[in-house]
Amino acid sequence: MIYADNAATTKMSRTAIDAMLPYFDKIYANPSSLHEEGQQAAEALYTARERIAKVIGCTPKEVYFTSGGSEADNQAIISAALSGERKGKKHIVSTAIEHHAVLHTLEKLKKQGYEITLLKPDENGLVYSKEVEDAIRPDTALVSVMYANNEIGTIEPIREIGAVCREKGVVFHTDAVQAAGHIEIDVEKDNIDLLSLSAHKFHGPKGIGVLYAKRGILLSNLIEGGAQERGKRAGTENIPAIMAMAAALEEEVSHMHENAAKLTAMRDKLIDGLTQIPHTALNGDRLKRLPGNVNVCFEGIEGESLLLLLSEKGICASSGSACTSGSLDPSHVLLAIGRPHEVAHGSLRLSLSAENTEEEVDYMIEEISKVVEYLRGMSPVWNDLQKGVKKYVIQ
Repeated sequence: MIYADNAATTKMSRTAIDAMLPYFDKIYANPSSLHEEGQQAAEALYTARERIAKVIGCTPKEVYFTSGGSEADNQAIISAALSGERKGKKHIVSTAIEHHAVLHTLEKLKKQGYEITLLKPDENGLVYSKEVEDAIRPDTALVSVMYANNEIGTIEPIREIGAVCREKGVVFHTDAVQAAGHIEIDVEKDNIDLLSLSAHKFHGPKGIGVLYAKRGILLSNLIEGGAQERGKRAGTENIPAIMAMAAALEEEVSHMHENAAKLTAMRDKLIDGLTQIPHTALNGDRLKRLPGNVNVCFEGIEGESLLLLLSEKGICASSGSACTSGSLDPSHVLLAIGRPHEVAHGSLRLSLSAENTEEEVDYMIEEISKVVEYLRGMSPVWNDLQKGVKKYVIQ
Protein backbone atom coordinates (compact mmCIF):
# COMPACT_ATOMS: atom_id res chain seq x y z
CA MET A 1 0.00 0.00 0.00
CA ILE A 2 1.32 3.44 -0.97
CA TYR A 3 0.23 6.11 1.51
CA ALA A 4 0.04 9.48 -0.27
CA ASP A 5 -2.50 11.23 1.95
CA ASN A 6 -0.20 12.86 4.49
CA ALA A 7 -2.02 16.20 4.33
CA ALA A 8 -5.01 14.40 5.88
CA THR A 9 -2.94 12.76 8.60
CA THR A 10 0.50 11.26 9.07
CA LYS A 11 1.72 8.00 10.54
CA MET A 12 2.99 8.49 14.09
CA SER A 13 6.76 8.32 14.23
CA ARG A 14 8.54 5.83 16.46
CA THR A 15 10.06 8.81 18.26
CA ALA A 16 6.60 10.20 19.07
CA ILE A 17 5.28 6.83 20.24
CA ASP A 18 8.30 6.26 22.49
CA ALA A 19 7.91 9.76 23.93
CA MET A 20 4.32 8.97 24.96
CA LEU A 21 4.85 5.68 26.74
CA PRO A 22 6.34 6.77 30.10
CA TYR A 23 3.41 9.13 30.66
CA PHE A 24 0.85 6.34 30.55
CA ASP A 25 2.11 4.26 33.46
CA LYS A 26 5.10 5.95 35.11
CA ILE A 27 4.59 9.73 35.16
CA TYR A 28 0.81 9.59 34.99
CA ALA A 29 -0.34 11.93 37.76
CA ASN A 30 -2.41 15.06 37.20
CA PRO A 31 -0.01 18.00 36.63
CA SER A 32 -2.29 20.22 38.73
CA SER A 33 -1.72 18.02 41.83
CA LEU A 34 0.68 19.30 44.48
CA HIS A 35 2.21 15.95 45.43
CA GLU A 36 5.55 14.84 44.05
CA GLU A 37 4.10 12.67 41.28
CA GLY A 38 1.89 15.55 40.14
CA GLN A 39 4.83 17.92 40.11
CA GLN A 40 6.83 15.49 37.95
CA ALA A 41 4.00 15.63 35.42
CA ALA A 42 3.90 19.43 35.69
CA GLU A 43 7.63 19.60 35.04
CA ALA A 44 7.23 17.42 31.93
CA LEU A 45 4.43 19.69 30.75
CA TYR A 46 6.58 22.78 31.12
CA THR A 47 9.50 21.08 29.38
CA ALA A 48 7.26 20.28 26.39
CA ARG A 49 6.10 23.89 26.31
CA GLU A 50 9.74 25.06 26.25
CA ARG A 51 10.63 22.66 23.43
CA ILE A 52 7.74 23.74 21.22
CA ALA A 53 8.37 27.42 21.97
CA LYS A 54 12.00 27.02 20.88
CA VAL A 55 10.94 25.55 17.54
CA ILE A 56 8.54 28.36 16.61
CA GLY A 57 10.56 31.20 18.16
CA CYS A 58 8.45 32.29 21.13
CA THR A 59 8.46 32.03 24.92
CA PRO A 60 6.92 29.06 26.81
CA LYS A 61 4.25 31.32 28.33
CA GLU A 62 2.98 32.07 24.82
CA VAL A 63 2.23 28.38 24.09
CA TYR A 64 -1.24 27.01 24.88
CA PHE A 65 -2.15 23.35 24.36
CA THR A 66 -5.43 22.57 22.57
CA SER A 67 -7.18 19.51 21.15
CA GLY A 68 -5.85 20.33 17.67
CA GLY A 69 -5.80 22.86 14.87
CA SER A 70 -9.55 23.40 14.69
CA GLU A 71 -9.85 24.36 18.35
CA ALA A 72 -6.78 26.60 18.08
CA ASP A 73 -8.27 28.35 15.02
CA ASN A 74 -11.58 28.84 16.80
CA GLN A 75 -10.04 30.24 19.95
CA ALA A 76 -7.67 32.55 18.06
CA ILE A 77 -10.36 34.05 15.85
CA ILE A 78 -13.05 34.37 18.50
CA SER A 79 -10.56 35.90 20.96
CA ALA A 80 -9.39 38.52 18.47
CA ALA A 81 -12.98 39.27 17.43
CA LEU A 82 -14.19 39.80 20.98
CA SER A 83 -11.15 41.87 21.84
CA GLY A 84 -11.77 44.01 18.76
CA GLU A 85 -15.44 44.42 19.58
CA ARG A 86 -14.55 45.90 22.96
CA LYS A 87 -12.71 48.63 21.02
CA GLY A 88 -15.53 49.14 18.54
CA LYS A 89 -13.86 47.05 15.81
CA LYS A 90 -16.02 44.37 14.16
CA HIS A 91 -14.35 43.86 10.78
CA ILE A 92 -12.25 40.78 9.95
CA VAL A 93 -10.12 40.11 6.86
CA SER A 94 -9.40 36.55 5.72
CA THR A 95 -9.25 34.58 2.46
CA ALA A 96 -11.65 32.45 0.44
CA ILE A 97 -9.31 29.43 0.61
CA GLU A 98 -9.00 29.01 4.38
CA HIS A 99 -9.69 25.72 6.12
CA HIS A 100 -13.30 25.33 7.22
CA ALA A 101 -12.21 25.64 10.85
CA VAL A 102 -11.56 29.28 9.98
CA LEU A 103 -14.35 29.86 7.46
CA HIS A 104 -17.11 28.36 9.60
CA THR A 105 -15.96 30.35 12.63
CA LEU A 106 -16.08 33.51 10.52
CA GLU A 107 -19.56 32.59 9.31
CA LYS A 108 -20.67 32.24 12.91
CA LEU A 109 -19.25 35.67 13.75
CA LYS A 110 -20.96 37.16 10.70
CA LYS A 111 -24.32 36.07 12.15
CA GLN A 112 -23.34 37.91 15.32
CA GLY A 113 -22.89 41.20 13.48
CA TYR A 114 -19.26 41.10 12.39
CA GLU A 115 -18.35 42.12 8.86
CA ILE A 116 -16.14 39.62 7.04
CA THR A 117 -13.97 40.39 3.99
CA LEU A 118 -12.74 37.25 2.21
CA LEU A 119 -9.92 38.02 -0.21
CA LYS A 120 -9.88 36.04 -3.44
CA PRO A 121 -6.49 34.56 -4.34
CA ASP A 122 -4.92 34.60 -7.78
CA GLU A 123 -5.10 31.53 -10.05
CA ASN A 124 -2.23 29.91 -8.11
CA GLY A 125 -3.82 30.45 -4.71
CA LEU A 126 -1.61 33.36 -3.66
CA VAL A 127 -2.87 36.30 -1.59
CA TYR A 128 -0.58 39.31 -1.59
CA SER A 129 0.27 41.76 1.18
CA LYS A 130 -0.96 44.73 -0.90
CA GLU A 131 -4.43 43.17 -1.09
CA VAL A 132 -4.43 42.70 2.67
CA GLU A 133 -3.28 46.29 3.19
CA ASP A 134 -6.04 47.60 0.92
CA ALA A 135 -8.65 45.53 2.81
CA ILE A 136 -7.67 46.76 6.29
CA ARG A 137 -9.94 49.47 7.68
CA PRO A 138 -9.94 51.53 10.89
CA ASP A 139 -12.43 49.04 12.35
CA THR A 140 -10.47 45.89 11.37
CA ALA A 141 -9.96 43.67 14.42
CA LEU A 142 -8.16 40.72 12.81
CA VAL A 143 -6.45 39.43 9.69
CA SER A 144 -6.32 35.62 9.32
CA VAL A 145 -4.36 34.09 6.42
CA MET A 146 -3.25 30.46 6.38
CA TYR A 147 0.48 29.76 6.14
CA ALA A 148 0.13 27.05 3.50
CA ASN A 149 -3.01 25.71 1.87
CA ASN A 150 -4.11 22.24 2.89
CA GLU A 151 -5.46 21.36 -0.56
CA ILE A 152 -3.27 22.97 -3.22
CA GLY A 153 -0.12 23.43 -1.12
CA THR A 154 0.48 27.10 -1.96
CA ILE A 155 2.66 28.88 0.62
CA GLU A 156 1.49 32.41 1.34
CA PRO A 157 3.80 35.44 1.86
CA ILE A 158 3.14 35.39 5.61
CA ARG A 159 6.08 37.54 6.69
CA GLU A 160 5.04 40.37 4.35
CA ILE A 161 1.36 40.11 5.33
CA GLY A 162 2.35 40.08 9.00
CA ALA A 163 4.48 43.20 8.50
CA VAL A 164 1.47 45.04 7.04
CA CYS A 165 -0.68 44.02 10.00
CA ARG A 166 2.01 45.04 12.47
CA GLU A 167 2.32 48.46 10.80
CA LYS A 168 -1.47 48.93 10.86
CA GLY A 169 -1.82 47.73 14.45
CA VAL A 170 -4.08 44.82 13.47
CA VAL A 171 -3.88 41.37 15.11
CA PHE A 172 -2.57 38.74 12.66
CA HIS A 173 -3.47 35.04 12.89
CA THR A 174 -2.18 32.26 10.68
CA ASP A 175 -3.39 28.68 10.45
CA ALA A 176 -0.02 26.91 10.19
CA VAL A 177 -1.39 23.36 10.48
CA GLN A 178 0.03 22.25 7.12
CA ALA A 179 3.23 24.28 7.45
CA ALA A 180 4.48 23.33 10.92
CA GLY A 181 7.30 20.81 10.79
CA HIS A 182 7.62 21.12 7.01
CA ILE A 183 8.73 24.71 6.41
CA GLU A 184 10.59 27.13 8.67
CA ILE A 185 8.40 29.16 11.04
CA ASP A 186 9.55 31.98 13.32
CA VAL A 187 6.63 33.86 14.85
CA GLU A 188 8.75 36.91 15.64
CA LYS A 189 10.39 37.24 12.22
CA ASP A 190 7.08 36.42 10.53
CA ASN A 191 5.22 39.12 12.52
CA ILE A 192 2.63 36.60 13.76
CA ASP A 193 0.39 37.33 16.76
CA LEU A 194 -1.64 34.11 16.80
CA LEU A 195 -0.73 30.74 15.26
CA SER A 196 -2.40 27.32 15.15
CA LEU A 197 -0.77 23.93 14.65
CA SER A 198 -1.77 20.27 14.97
CA ALA A 199 0.49 17.35 15.89
CA HIS A 200 -0.97 14.71 13.57
CA LYS A 201 0.24 16.64 10.51
CA PHE A 202 3.91 16.11 11.45
CA HIS A 203 3.91 12.49 12.68
CA GLY A 204 2.54 13.21 16.15
CA PRO A 205 -0.74 11.94 17.65
CA LYS A 206 -4.25 13.09 16.77
CA GLY A 207 -6.24 15.20 19.21
CA ILE A 208 -3.47 17.56 20.32
CA GLY A 209 -2.37 20.94 19.02
CA VAL A 210 -1.01 24.34 19.94
CA LEU A 211 -2.26 27.89 19.94
CA TYR A 212 0.56 30.43 20.05
CA ALA A 213 -0.63 33.78 21.42
CA LYS A 214 1.83 36.65 21.52
CA ARG A 215 2.22 38.21 24.95
CA GLY A 216 -0.38 40.95 25.31
CA ILE A 217 -3.02 39.15 23.21
CA LEU A 218 -6.08 38.55 25.39
CA LEU A 219 -7.52 35.06 24.88
CA SER A 220 -11.20 34.28 25.45
CA ASN A 221 -12.09 30.84 26.80
CA LEU A 222 -13.89 28.30 24.63
CA ILE A 223 -13.91 25.74 27.45
CA GLU A 224 -14.71 26.75 31.02
CA GLY A 225 -13.72 24.76 34.09
CA GLY A 226 -10.37 24.46 35.81
CA ALA A 227 -7.40 26.81 35.70
CA GLN A 228 -5.30 24.78 33.25
CA GLU A 229 -3.32 26.57 30.52
CA ARG A 230 -3.10 29.69 32.68
CA GLY A 231 -6.87 29.76 32.95
CA LYS A 232 -7.45 29.92 29.19
CA ARG A 233 -8.26 26.30 28.36
CA ALA A 234 -9.90 24.13 31.02
CA GLY A 235 -9.39 20.37 31.19
CA THR A 236 -6.61 18.14 32.50
CA GLU A 237 -3.74 18.27 30.03
CA ASN A 238 -3.13 15.24 27.83
CA ILE A 239 0.48 14.76 28.90
CA PRO A 240 1.26 11.66 26.76
CA ALA A 241 0.04 13.40 23.58
CA ILE A 242 1.78 16.67 24.47
CA MET A 243 5.13 14.91 25.01
CA ALA A 244 4.70 13.04 21.72
CA MET A 245 3.88 16.28 19.90
CA ALA A 246 7.01 18.00 21.22
CA ALA A 247 9.18 15.05 20.21
CA ALA A 248 7.60 14.77 16.75
CA LEU A 249 7.96 18.49 16.04
CA GLU A 250 11.60 18.55 17.13
CA GLU A 251 12.37 15.51 14.98
CA GLU A 252 10.65 16.89 11.89
CA VAL A 253 12.38 20.25 12.19
CA SER A 254 15.78 18.61 12.71
CA HIS A 255 15.38 16.80 9.36
CA MET A 256 13.42 19.57 7.63
CA HIS A 257 15.96 20.57 4.98
CA GLU A 258 16.94 17.06 3.91
CA ASN A 259 13.29 15.95 3.88
CA ALA A 260 12.29 19.03 1.86
CA ALA A 261 14.94 18.30 -0.76
CA LYS A 262 13.82 14.67 -1.10
CA LEU A 263 10.12 15.54 -1.15
CA THR A 264 10.51 18.39 -3.63
CA ALA A 265 12.31 16.09 -6.07
CA MET A 266 9.57 13.44 -5.79
CA ARG A 267 6.83 16.08 -5.93
CA ASP A 268 8.21 17.61 -9.11
CA LYS A 269 8.62 14.22 -10.76
CA LEU A 270 5.01 13.40 -9.90
CA ILE A 271 3.77 16.75 -11.22
CA ASP A 272 5.76 16.34 -14.46
CA GLY A 273 4.44 12.81 -14.95
CA LEU A 274 0.77 13.55 -14.24
CA THR A 275 0.63 16.75 -16.28
CA GLN A 276 1.72 14.70 -19.31
CA ILE A 277 -1.80 13.25 -19.24
CA PRO A 278 -3.80 15.29 -21.79
CA HIS A 279 -6.16 17.96 -20.40
CA THR A 280 -4.66 17.88 -16.93
CA ALA A 281 -3.82 20.98 -14.88
CA LEU A 282 -1.75 21.58 -11.77
CA ASN A 283 -3.54 23.40 -8.96
CA GLY A 284 -1.49 25.80 -6.85
CA ASP A 285 1.78 27.58 -7.41
CA ARG A 286 4.46 25.42 -9.03
CA LEU A 287 7.30 26.76 -6.88
CA LYS A 288 5.74 28.38 -3.79
CA ARG A 289 4.21 25.15 -2.56
CA LEU A 290 4.68 22.62 0.21
CA PRO A 291 7.46 20.12 -0.58
CA GLY A 292 5.16 17.07 -0.58
CA ASN A 293 1.97 18.48 -2.13
CA VAL A 294 0.64 17.59 -5.58
CA ASN A 295 -2.87 18.62 -6.63
CA VAL A 296 -4.14 18.21 -10.18
CA CYS A 297 -7.44 18.32 -12.05
CA PHE A 298 -8.26 15.77 -14.77
CA GLU A 299 -10.94 17.00 -17.14
CA GLY A 300 -13.80 14.62 -17.90
CA ILE A 301 -13.77 12.43 -14.77
CA GLU A 302 -15.15 12.38 -11.22
CA GLY A 303 -12.66 12.48 -8.35
CA GLU A 304 -14.60 10.02 -6.20
CA SER A 305 -14.40 7.24 -8.82
CA LEU A 306 -10.72 8.00 -9.27
CA LEU A 307 -10.02 7.62 -5.55
CA LEU A 308 -11.89 4.33 -5.27
CA LEU A 309 -10.06 2.80 -8.22
CA LEU A 310 -6.69 4.06 -6.99
CA SER A 311 -7.41 2.46 -3.63
CA GLU A 312 -7.88 -0.86 -5.43
CA LYS A 313 -4.44 -0.28 -6.96
CA GLY A 314 -2.96 0.24 -3.50
CA ILE A 315 -2.71 4.05 -3.63
CA CYS A 316 -4.14 6.12 -0.77
CA ALA A 317 -4.96 9.64 -1.95
CA SER A 318 -7.70 12.25 -1.60
CA SER A 319 -9.61 14.78 -3.68
CA GLY A 320 -9.08 17.66 -1.23
CA SER A 321 -9.52 18.33 2.46
CA ALA A 322 -10.14 15.20 4.54
CA CYS A 323 -12.53 17.24 6.69
CA THR A 324 -14.97 17.57 3.78
CA SER A 325 -14.39 14.24 2.01
CA GLY A 326 -18.01 13.23 2.60
CA SER A 327 -19.29 16.27 0.71
CA LEU A 328 -20.48 16.04 -2.90
CA ASP A 329 -19.69 19.71 -3.48
CA PRO A 330 -16.47 20.59 -5.33
CA SER A 331 -13.60 22.07 -3.35
CA HIS A 332 -14.15 25.69 -2.29
CA VAL A 333 -10.41 26.20 -2.78
CA LEU A 334 -10.47 25.09 -6.41
CA LEU A 335 -13.54 27.21 -7.12
CA ALA A 336 -11.81 30.20 -5.52
CA ILE A 337 -8.80 29.91 -7.85
CA GLY A 338 -11.10 29.81 -10.87
CA ARG A 339 -11.65 26.13 -11.62
CA PRO A 340 -15.17 25.51 -13.01
CA HIS A 341 -17.38 23.07 -11.08
CA GLU A 342 -17.07 20.32 -13.68
CA VAL A 343 -13.25 20.48 -13.60
CA ALA A 344 -12.98 20.91 -9.82
CA HIS A 345 -14.90 17.63 -9.41
CA GLY A 346 -12.03 15.80 -11.12
CA SER A 347 -9.31 16.76 -8.65
CA LEU A 348 -6.68 14.56 -7.04
CA ARG A 349 -4.44 15.45 -4.08
CA LEU A 350 -1.32 13.42 -3.40
CA SER A 351 0.63 14.42 -0.29
CA LEU A 352 3.95 12.72 0.30
CA SER A 353 6.11 12.09 3.35
CA ALA A 354 9.80 11.24 3.66
CA GLU A 355 8.79 7.55 3.86
CA ASN A 356 7.64 7.58 0.23
CA THR A 357 10.08 6.42 -2.43
CA GLU A 358 10.89 7.27 -6.03
CA GLU A 359 9.70 3.79 -7.03
CA GLU A 360 6.32 4.59 -5.50
CA VAL A 361 6.20 7.83 -7.48
CA ASP A 362 6.86 5.91 -10.71
CA TYR A 363 4.09 3.44 -9.83
CA MET A 364 1.64 6.24 -9.06
CA ILE A 365 2.30 7.99 -12.37
CA GLU A 366 1.77 4.75 -14.27
CA GLU A 367 -1.38 3.63 -12.44
CA ILE A 368 -3.03 7.04 -12.26
CA SER A 369 -2.55 7.45 -16.03
CA LYS A 370 -4.25 4.10 -16.61
CA VAL A 371 -7.15 4.84 -14.27
CA VAL A 372 -7.76 8.28 -15.80
CA GLU A 373 -7.83 6.74 -19.28
CA TYR A 374 -10.22 4.02 -18.08
CA LEU A 375 -12.62 6.49 -16.44
CA ARG A 376 -12.58 8.80 -19.43
CA GLY A 377 -13.45 5.86 -21.64
CA MET A 378 -16.72 5.46 -19.70
CA SER A 379 -17.50 9.17 -19.33
CA PRO A 380 -20.29 10.77 -21.42
CA VAL A 381 -18.73 14.15 -20.66
CA TRP A 382 -15.38 13.03 -22.06
CA ASN A 383 -17.16 11.59 -25.09
CA ASP A 384 -18.81 14.98 -25.74
CA LEU A 385 -15.47 16.73 -25.36
CA GLN A 386 -13.80 14.38 -27.82
CA LYS A 387 -16.57 14.81 -30.36
CA GLY A 388 -16.45 18.59 -30.06
CA VAL A 389 -19.96 18.83 -28.60
CA LYS A 390 -18.37 20.59 -25.62
CA LYS A 391 -15.15 22.60 -25.48
CA TYR A 392 -12.20 21.61 -23.29
CA VAL A 393 -11.61 23.84 -20.29
CA ILE A 394 -8.09 22.50 -19.73
CA GLN A 395 -6.13 22.75 -22.96
